[in-house]
Amino acid sequence: MRRLLLLRHGKADRHSAGGDRQRPLTRRGMEDARRMGEYLRDADIVPGLAVASDARRAKQTLDQVLDAFPGHVTHLIENTIYLATVDHLVEILRQTPDKVATLLAVGHNPGFAELAAWLAGSGAAEDLALMRSKFPTAALAMLDFESDHWGDVGRGGARLARFVTPGILRGEATEDPD
Repeated sequence: MRRLLLLRHGKADRHSAGGDRQRPLTRRGMEDARRMGEYLRDADIVPGLAVASDARRAKQTLDQVLDAFPGHVTHLIENTIYLATVDHLVEILRQTPDKVATLLAVGHNPGFAELAAWLAGSGAAEDLALMRSKFPTAALAMLDFESDHWGDVGRGGARLARFVTPGILRGEATEDPD
């Protein structure tokens, strides 16, 4: 089995003098990313590899998540994740080494929301509906594949095991889609 953890970056400032790639996380974005890391740690879900976009907000999100784990998690920055299409994200996913059972990817919408919807062929109806209706900042889609090879990943081939948002972890019924 393979598990993909698709995590949208945390809430970021609207503007940066350095342009869109340099927008930092807001305080809430940092807290939500930290909370997601704690959620994964507490659920004993440890990625074998973590990959993030080269945008500042994605790298900061990754740092906050990884800080929750007591041990080192191998991670890398992939500049082609930034504003990538579903087709490109699938190609990156298929290149993941098979020795990685659980992959954490930190990136952006609309690509991550579209990828999650493209991959998820089954799962709890409520989770699927929520994920397909909104994929807010710091939201996490946990997708499980029966295959032993990342190269076999295809449309509808995953089961959405969980869809978690910071608002859900805070006990809020609704949340800001940004």
